[in-house]
Amino acid sequence: MSDAIKVGFVPLPSAARGILVVFCDDGLKLGPATAKALGGAGELVKRAASAAGFKGKSGAALDILAPEGVKATRLIVIGAGKAESLKANDCLKFGGVAAGKLSASASAMTILAELPNGPMTSEQAVGIASGLRLRAYKFDRYKTKKKEGEEAGLRAEISLAVGDVAAAKKAFAAASAVVDGVIIARDLVNEPPNVLFPEEFAHRAGQLRKLGVKVEVLDVKAMDKLGMGALLGVGQGSSRPSRTVIMRWDGGKKGDAPVAFVGKGVCFDTGGISIKPAGSMEDMKGDMGGAACVVGLMHALAARKAKANVVGAIGLVENMPDGNAQRPGDIVTSMSGQTIEIINTDAEGRLVLADVLWYVAKKTKPKFMVDLATLTGAIMVALGTEHAGMFSNNDELAERLLAAGIESGEKVWRMPLGPEYDKLIDSQFADMKNTGGRHGGSITAAQFLQRFVDGTPWAHLDIAGTAMGAPKTDINQSWGSGYGVRLLDRLVADHYERK
Repeated sequence: MSDAIKVGFVPLPSAARGILVVFCDDGLKLGPATAKALGGAGELVKRAASAAGFKGKSGAALDILAPEGVKATRLIVIGAGKAESLKANDCLKFGGVAAGKLSASASAMTILAELPNGPMTSEQAVGIASGLRLRAYKFDRYKTKKKEGEEAGLRAEISLAVGDVAAAKKAFAAASAVVDGVIIARDLVNEPPNVLFPEEFAHRAGQLRKLGVKVEVLDVKAMDKLGMGALLGVGQGSSRPSRTVIMRWDGGKKGDAPVAFVGKGVCFDTGGISIKPAGSMEDMKGDMGGAACVVGLMHALAARKAKANVVGAIGLVENMPDGNAQRPGDIVTSMSGQTIEIINTDAEGRLVLADVLWYVAKKTKPKFMVDLATLTGAIMVALGTEHAGMFSNNDELAERLLAAGIESGEKVWRMPLGPEYDKLIDSQFADMKNTGGRHGGSITAAQFLQRFVDGTPWAHLDIAGTAMGAPKTDINQSWGSGYGVRLLDRLVADHYERK
């Protein structure tokens, strides 16, 4: 995996190379090593801050030519806000802000990871390093012509000056595994659908074997034998055969039940016979954002050697409208034996998840299951693009996901479930229908999925607004965000790894 920037750790204080980045609090106070590095230029920086209206607010940046006596090409002062309340997630943002200041002419940057009260902790410094890498990500492999300076735009060597180099390097090894997982997820979401179809997606998931992950790929014949009629019905209109991929990382105690993550992998979604409008249909290459997250997460956990038993499962299909495609009015039989009336072939993701959830619940007996899916536009109407919608049958799991969302910055918001909604998906011809109509669309989709978890503690994350096309942030300038990898890695690290 290549990076546009290379991050290395050096001791505080260190001589500046290229751009110098320092931090101040919301009173413009600098740390001792920073003040020493700036020398007599400290007062000049304060005058520049006053002229620019810079007050040290968290994430704000003052960018000036390096004053005389400072051995750097430019000086960037990043506000840390109230230093005593700084969190690692804030530092992730600071790293992104710093990376955003790189340009085609910059080949080096030195960052002094120090606050007014002294050196940042190793966790905080690693947050900066991770933010740098995440912000620097670009997906431009299919561009044969680039604008002048574009290719070199973020290619630089970053020296991060810290109080404890050894501790920072050790912590960054694990954090880099998670960043790599996010980048893998972003790459998968950004790939064009003629390149990333179910078989190719399964092949890429198979590369996790290099890290010690056990990977099993179920083809159409195997899924048919298992009775996965809901998933196979979605893909039957495509010339690209469907796949289900089961990944297993056994890093915990032998015999312990695993935790499980399930992803929707619709590699392209035309809507099928219930075809979508042409406008923005190209975005439906990203309808596999849940599966992308699960593959990125499995990479992160295996690469950092997480001390947990984890199952990742993804259902991979294309939803296409040829003469063999399923029709509104069809009735399919899921692996669970429950029958489903197809009302709208564009409500396909829940059909894919239904069979994969049942498979995981029955075959692996997990402690819990979390599924991720770009499932409904309705969740974007409710929550916009700042939160993923969370539905759960288990309060403890829901609370842990909420906390992990706050800590990681990948936020979730709990939405309701209840038997009152079931009547909206009851069918007069089958056990259920695959859509409940316009009202409460994300809720009825979750109610549908709940029928296939077999009583297992479960949470469903509707990531339609957060996995693709979400607003750009300090740590992501990409169309595909890689949402969910950091959230779920944090969930596992905080609660499900053996100590």
